[in-house]
Amino acid sequence: MKTKLFKFFFSLSILVFSAFLPLACLKSSQESTSAATAILENPPQISQTGISDTIAVSVLKNISIKDEERYIRGIHLSSWMSGSGKQNRAVIEMIKKSELNAVVIDLKETDGQICISDIDSVYKGKISYNLIPNLSGFIKELKENNIYIIARIVAFRDNSMPRKDPSLAVKTPSGAIWTDKNRIAWLDPYNPEAWDYILKIAERASELGFDEIQFDYIRFPTDGDLSTARYSNKNHSNSESSKAIVSFLKEANRRLKARGVKISIDTFGLTVTGDDMGIGQKISDMAQWVDFISPMVYPSHYAKGAYGASEPNKAPYRIVYESMKDAVKRIPAEKFRPWLQDFTIFNYKYGKDQVRAQIQACYDNGIGSWLLWNPRCIYTVSALKGPDEENRFVKSRKK
Repeated sequence: MKTKLFKFFFSLSILVFSAFLPLACLKSSQESTSAATAILENPPQISQTGISDTIAVSVLKNISIKDEERYIRGIHLSSWMSGSGKQNRAVIEMIKKSELNAVVIDLKETDGQICISDIDSVYKGKISYNLIPNLSGFIKELKENNIYIIARIVAFRDNSMPRKDPSLAVKTPSGAIWTDKNRIAWLDPYNPEAWDYILKIAERASELGFDEIQFDYIRFPTDGDLSTARYSNKNHSNSESSKAIVSFLKEANRRLKARGVKISIDTFGLTVTGDDMGIGQKISDMAQWVDFISPMVYPSHYAKGAYGASEPNKAPYRIVYESMKDAVKRIPAEKFRPWLQDFTIFNYKYGKDQVRAQIQACYDNGIGSWLLWNPRCIYTVSALKGPDEENRFVKSRKK
């Protein structure tokens, strides 16, 4: 069952994370915001156990309020979105009017391109593109509005640097650059020089003023002809891959913590079950070296039958609730800040009820922080509460 769920989850991850990156847009006014999110609203009625009967009818007076630090509640912004001054202003206004208080900005994507132009010294050959020409100004404005800023850096899936410097690449038995099923190259997660390349980008992000570095694709490849993938560690195995990822994070912790930035990681949703799935993501070992773990618990990414749901995409509360219930059995709730689904796929529309159900599922597991993902950066504003709810949440069920 875990193998089946993993294959389904991975296939959907590739689809959602790569489909619409260049199309980012956001509407700033109330009228245009409604138009932008209208297609996500009013989902068809569903007969299975779902939102209406999984959230308890009477809300318990079990309120959690965070005093020392804020809960982090944010949205993903592509580099294209972040490079638009008009869209930047719209984002800030939306955040100011809601419980949101954070943004996750793409600085390095799966194609390996780096989205800022002033770090040429960290790599051999031109890989950076000035997609965010006024990044320093955007960061300044975000900070002025007390918005927490996270730099998303895709770690080992990288279709640029391995081609510039094949010594850093996963290889084939003949010594050629190995690629996955989409013909994307990978940096070798065992190679300390590959680590150094990634961490120099992270260090530059810290210098630019980011509060946190978020590593995505912090894992080994999962598709393509894995039997022909060759690494610098000749003893590659599941246990060795887990050790390599932990060693990378330990080095990231050493280098980045001295700079005063936090560290987070994105993981497959199924890693919360305690299985590293053969990709090096053993979160119980990774947790020691990071501040936050963000499992991608998108309901659409789970196979039929997951957690007893015949159609997981239509059971947002159940999937997120059960996933995070598994998670907090292993690691304290304060470590988790899951990615939640705010996009429509498989002809089932996600809108206010579906997004809010996932948020409530986090709260019911004692998790107060979360992030919303939409590949086009169009978010369901109606699912968000006001700014006075930023540091609190209410549980709807007993544990």
